[in-house]
Amino acid sequence: MHTAVEPIQVRDKGRIGRRIVALLEQQCRGLESADIQNRRILRAEIPVVGLQALPWLCGQSFGSRGYWSDRENAFELAGVGGADVITGDAGLSYHGLMETLHARIASARGNPRYFGGLRFSGVGGKDSAWDYFKAYRFILPRFEVFAGNGSTTFACNMLAGEQIEMAEEAFSRLVFTDTPSRSLPRPVGRQDNPDRRGWRHNIEAVLRSLERNAYQKIVLARKVTFEFAEGVDPACLLRALKEKTGRCFHFLFQPHRRAAFVGASPESLYRRDGRILTTEAIAGSRPRGHSKDRDRALKDELMANEKELREHAFVVAGIGKSLDGLCPSLVGDDSPEVLRLSRCQHLITRFKGQLADGVKDADLLAALHPTPAVGGYPTDQALSDILRLESFDRGWYAGPVGWMSKYGAQFAVGIRSGLCDGSRMHLFSGAGIVDGSVPDREWDEVENKISDFVNLLVGF
Repeated sequence: MHTAVEPIQVRDKGRIGRRIVALLEQQCRGLESADIQNRRILRAEIPVVGLQALPWLCGQSFGSRGYWSDRENAFELAGVGGADVITGDAGLSYHGLMETLHARIASARGNPRYFGGLRFSGVGGKDSAWDYFKAYRFILPRFEVFAGNGSTTFACNMLAGEQIEMAEEAFSRLVFTDTPSRSLPRPVGRQDNPDRRGWRHNIEAVLRSLERNAYQKIVLARKVTFEFAEGVDPACLLRALKEKTGRCFHFLFQPHRRAAFVGASPESLYRRDGRILTTEAIAGSRPRGHSKDRDRALKDELMANEKELREHAFVVAGIGKSLDGLCPSLVGDDSPEVLRLSRCQHLITRFKGQLADGVKDADLLAALHPTPAVGGYPTDQALSDILRLESFDRGWYAGPVGWMSKYGAQFAVGIRSGLCDGSRMHLFSGAGIVDGSVPDREWDEVENKISDFVNLLVGF
């Protein structure tokens, strides 16, 4: 990989473009016929000063856009266009998908990252609003801005055999000047699925199943649809959302101008750095207080509440059971702590360990998804009732979303999220139901979880 010795100022678009083209031309001269036949990934990247990933993304008019940042905002990736897309609907196989991704990445020049996501489930009815996303979709952006380790790089990806002129033409459409964020339109209607009466009916059905010991916990979700007179710009929505929601994974997956999945999730599915695995259990919640004393009281109430601790314990047990044999050295916190977000606080237990030889990302996805925090415990029994009781398609909601590279991978759980669908926006969130749950309280919990989105949309 070649990089410029001196960073380029973001305002010098012409110099950025010339340097990128020169690096790509240099790589193309060293190609062999096998590289072209195998569509080897070529990557040119340069350090750029004054470039901010999310504001840059908001200024781009490409139909395909994407964004990812971790909870600490130490890793930030924004991308537009597509040098390569791996997607499909027929027979979701974690191993087939991951093997394809790893094979593409392994021979690449540099360290490209594919990012994307997968459906929550491969069974049940499918809503046409999710058509652009397929069962899975991972993209290598044509252009990307990556911020990490105190520096920012701009990169261009292409496949061996492509004409550099195609990348040059696309580069000419990029914007590197400051672009004011567009205001968000106000909704003209709202629909709840289920409504409050239907929600009570579902919770009461679950409580009867709990009495029969069909399962010990289930997570039921709601979908809230807002209608607009015009479409919502998902990048601008995410930019506003990120300002309100610290300590979350922020993501945007936009395969088409009319469709985007956007969210601020507090929950990591897993992070793999080489053979080191980190994961966590998040379950049990309380709202944030309007004063320090009230906030502290709600925290103390959460940490002492038997129902919340029991709900959390199911997730901890589920993760331990799922990783048995895959990560024999897994070590977790002795007791849960509290993760404080903008409007919620949750019980969290963290885990870390070294993977057993031969364990791959496909094994981790198959073992960990869905966690009891978004499905239930035991999982199979809970998923059966989710399919029966929820009258909407979760799509990518609560599914794994994240990125993969040569040296690691990270996936979050796609909760606290919304689907931009033309002039509509569907918000999704759920609540863990255990013995002792009260329908109206669980309704209020979901309302609190989607309130960051709602307040932006209605202007609070």
